[in-house]
Amino acid sequence: MSRIPIPNSIEAVPTASQPLLQAVKGQLGVVPNLFRMVAASPAALEGYVSMMGALSKGALPAATRERIALAVAEINGCSYCLSAHTYFGKNHAKLDDGEIAANRNGGSNDPKADAAVRFAGKVATSRGHVTDEDVRAVKLAGYDDAQVIEIVQHVALNTWTNYINEVAKTEVDFPVVTPSRNAA
Repeated sequence: MSRIPIPNSIEAVPTASQPLLQAVKGQLGVVPNLFRMVAASPAALEGYVSMMGALSKGALPAATRERIALAVAEINGCSYCLSAHTYFGKNHAKLDDGEIAANRNGGSNDPKADAAVRFAGKVATSRGHVTDEDVRAVKLAGYDDAQVIEIVQHVALNTWTNYINEVAKTEVDFPVVTPSRNAA
């Protein structure tokens, strides 16, 4: 059971959050528990949805964004996010089981994506204190400054969702996936 209540419907959240949840429902077909729970704070929901929307227009492909989300969720030990991003990785980004396993282990079977996922993992585990070599490696793989910034923003956004789900103990509403290693 969640520590922070999850409203049963869009109508049960604060009025200011309702249009945002309607937009989420329009995009995903459903409103996952995370969004309904966060809707208790219209400001937090707006920030979350706005950041997601802005980053979806960025230079990183959807598959790479899901790869980063999986790596960060594994690092932070978040079952909710692992479950959600495994589902979205398979069904929307078309990642196969081998790729998802590689992402959860901090890499990728795609050489360019591997550099992004490894860099994201270093950002997450070092709390941003990466080395010059870490930045040089991701750039040598073909990522420009804007993409490096977006990778860091994806780490931050996913870390926030990991943290809020762990604080709230959000009930998982996807096929359940649990972390395979201890959180960093």
